[in-house]
Amino acid sequence: MNHIKAIGFDLFNTLITVRPHTIDEAMDRLISSLVRSGFSLEDEPFRRAHHEAAMGFVKESRQSGRETHNRFWISAALKRQGYSVDPQDPQIAQAVDEYFTAFTPNSSLIPGTKDMLEILTRRYRLGLLSNFTHAPAAKKIIDHVGLTPFFDVLLISGELGYRKPHPLVFRKLTELLGVRSNETLFVGDDPEPDIRGAQGAGLQPVWITYVQDKNVPSVPGALPKETGTLDSVVPRISVWKELLVLLGIDDLIGE
Repeated sequence: MNHIKAIGFDLFNTLITVRPHTIDEAMDRLISSLVRSGFSLEDEPFRRAHHEAAMGFVKESRQSGRETHNRFWISAALKRQGYSVDPQDPQIAQAVDEYFTAFTPNSSLIPGTKDMLEILTRRYRLGLLSNFTHAPAAKKIIDHVGLTPFFDVLLISGELGYRKPHPLVFRKLTELLGVRSNETLFVGDDPEPDIRGAQGAGLQPVWITYVQDKNVPSVPGALPKETGTLDSVVPRISVWKELLVLLGIDDLIGE
């Protein structure tokens, strides 16, 4: 892979994991925020309505490529409980922020990640491209785990307005990295947005399966992953040593 000049990374279940209980804790915080704002909510019905709304909006987002946002899910869930609240309402914005405060303390790096990035920064331009609805929260998480200094480019779908696998987001990544698509490696865990998305945009994908290989528990998404079967020509790695071997780098790091 001597032609590679830059490497892009997915974030969740690629560089970091989030503990499984995080969504429940986040929902507790979201509901508490809404109650403090004066909404009288039935807990379980609201949770169900929010989950159904999230599933609907995310499904639509996957089909269109346009990113959704949590404020729409909350507004739809409130409507089910008799409240007509605009998604842009400050009370909803506050609830979104409260929801994501649960993510930062529950996020942790996959072993060896910083050592690996330290090695790669000496040789490549590095970028991060994450599907995450609320960009401020994603950036807080990235900063909290100490990853911000390693990346020349940080792109979050919530800011871009589009999400992987839409080719626009991969083009933006390579444009800001100052390289061609065929000079860029992209490492991710999710076959549809990360691997097929990178392939469709002309990048060289690398499939990381650390979480599933090590049976690492992680936070479930709003919808299940669209796994499927990947082409056998896609390189697959389980630990960061294997990425360095793939790149022909001799430096040794721990798993």
